[in-house]
Amino acid sequence: MRPQFPLGRAQELPFWRRPVTLLFLMAAAMPVAFATWSALLNNFVIEVAGFNGSDIGWLHTVREIPGFLAIGVIALIMFMHEQVLALVSLLLLGVATAITAHFPSLGGILAITMLSSIGFHYFETVNQSLQLQWLDKLRAPQMLGWLMAGGSAATLVAYVLIVLTWQAFDLSYNFVYMVSGGFTAVIAVFCLMAYPRFEAPNPQLKKMVLRRRYWLYYALQFMAGARRQIFIVFAGFMMVEKFGFEVHEVTALFLINLVVNMIFAPLMGKAVFHFGERRTLMFEYAGLAIVFLAYGGIYFFGWGVVLAATLYVIDHILFSLALALKTYFQKIADPGDIAPTAAVAFTINHIAAVFLPAALGYLWLVSPAAVFFGAAGMAGISFGLALLIPRHPEPGNETIFARFLPAPAE
Repeated sequence: MRPQFPLGRAQELPFWRRPVTLLFLMAAAMPVAFATWSALLNNFVIEVAGFNGSDIGWLHTVREIPGFLAIGVIALIMFMHEQVLALVSLLLLGVATAITAHFPSLGGILAITMLSSIGFHYFETVNQSLQLQWLDKLRAPQMLGWLMAGGSAATLVAYVLIVLTWQAFDLSYNFVYMVSGGFTAVIAVFCLMAYPRFEAPNPQLKKMVLRRRYWLYYALQFMAGARRQIFIVFAGFMMVEKFGFEVHEVTALFLINLVVNMIFAPLMGKAVFHFGERRTLMFEYAGLAIVFLAYGGIYFFGWGVVLAATLYVIDHILFSLALALKTYFQKIADPGDIAPTAAVAFTINHIAAVFLPAALGYLWLVSPAAVFFGAAGMAGISFGLALLIPRHPEPGNETIFARFLPAPAE
């Protein structure tokens, strides 16, 4: 890593060495490993390791433990620059993904999943912090949308290659994991060597920060984590278990999602800027409630694969609106709170993720529809919380009650 460089002087650097370019490189590198791992996962664990619904639930519970422990980032940034920590975590994700297929057993998969998850969750925690520190508040919604689109574009290339070559060249799980994980690792090493350490103008607190005035943000993060786990764990598993999707078919579905995200993510950023966080999040949660109810209807009423695939795509579009939660926090936060609160929020986001997948895995064996109906109820609770966001959030105006209540000390 090169010497530190003040963020305010970033325009003096060539375009390819500026902070925004680094954010785009990291946004492209991470999903190549993680999304490829996800695309192959359900087929890999069913075909190679013989997983059932309970096993997949335990796998995702193990995968989310590092997310629950993301608060450890606060301790690490006391000794390591945030940017360095992000890139080292990205390197760990790439290496762990690359060797996934070398451990085709329940114990082996759980162990390597834990390592890749540490890389993923610590990277995401710090990356979100860097985004909010490095991006101007007025430009943040649009830039976050473009970063999401950039990540989708990079992953698109990987998925196209899988769809076109998986059957044609009889690819193995090991080969695909090695290539995708290796790509991410190489990008991480390049970024460590090519970029200076960018220093934001506001030093970050290097201790745990829990402020009462952020309570609504914490609550929304908790519900988002619980709700999203059900989609991540069981929506894709449904496509393989119930409808018999093969690797290239699952990847093709992911491919459609990527194209849609490339088109809609920048538009979602503009929507947040135009309509505000309150209305955007209300729309997201209402839409997700309807989608999860329809997922349950697939099992309850026996609806078909076309509807299931359509709902899967709509789900992804709605989830892209979650960037509004980031910009809501950016608007209400003290500048020095961003890094420690990102770690705390990631931990809160993963509280339910630690126990929900395993618990719902057993419920899945009895009634898959009940799992999705529960997710719809969670989306409804999130909608109610979104009603508490003011139209113009800022420090001192974090919720609609703020104007009527004395400001808390913290």
